[in-house]
Amino acid sequence: MREIQASEIREAVVRLILEASCRIGPDIEAAIRRGIDEETSPAGSEVLRQIAESYAIARQERIAICQDTGMAVFFVEIGQDVHINGGFEDAVNEGVRIAYRDGYLRKSVVNDPMFDRVNTGDNTPAVIHARLVPGDRIRILVTPKGFGSENMSRIRMFPPAAGVEGMKKFVVETVAEAGPNPCPPVIVGVGVGGTFEQAAIMAKRMTARGVGSHNDDPRYAALEDELLGEINRLGIGPAGIGGATTALAVNIGFCPTHIAGMPVAVNICCHCARHAEATL
Repeated sequence: MREIQASEIREAVVRLILEASCRIGPDIEAAIRRGIDEETSPAGSEVLRQIAESYAIARQERIAICQDTGMAVFFVEIGQDVHINGGFEDAVNEGVRIAYRDGYLRKSVVNDPMFDRVNTGDNTPAVIHARLVPGDRIRILVTPKGFGSENMSRIRMFPPAAGVEGMKKFVVETVAEAGPNPCPPVIVGVGVGGTFEQAAIMAKRMTARGVGSHNDDPRYAALEDELLGEINRLGIGPAGIGGATTALAVNIGFCPTHIAGMPVAVNICCHCARHAEATL
């Protein structure tokens, strides 16, 4: 049994949030820079150039890439041979408090969704998806999620007969209806299968998968490429002003589901798909 102190988790959370908020991933930055030359719209190309410039400024000045610094969402894998000395969720939330304070990141969380809507003042509580896995390590992935794109996300409980065509139509329609609202170019995370909530969690996790990577199953990999092409033919373009770069990636995750259903969730993320991870 390996022991990890809660303070180590807290410090890792602080480091990861600050890194994710101020430093865009090299995969996303490379995709944006390729788009500058490949974008068919001169105005769209200029938007992409400005995005790349903003990334560089944020990295150099250690300031937030986007003013919406989001809700702190965590995907955590906890090795079954790890003993955490202290409270795990308390450590994560304390890390969030420190990072949002010290990084001068906007606090966007309200205490009640319908009535009070009073800001909690420190961007807690975090959203934590944790699972037990073999081993004696803890893997932490944080993806701060802004709500300009989150509000454009959708889920639909399809009958199995909807098949691939039903799924494709839903994904493309979701992006088309979102239009400029999620700050394109976007990353489109898709979760297929499981249950209502499992599909949505999968879709969220897929927004943090590397741009340029593919599902290991060649059928789903081909579907990712097909959907990316269809979405980029919508003409929404960078910032919604027209062009061929509406999405940087379509990332699909899938898992077993019930014989009577085919859940499909689409989680849209703006080009500022912030994420960082560490293993303790």
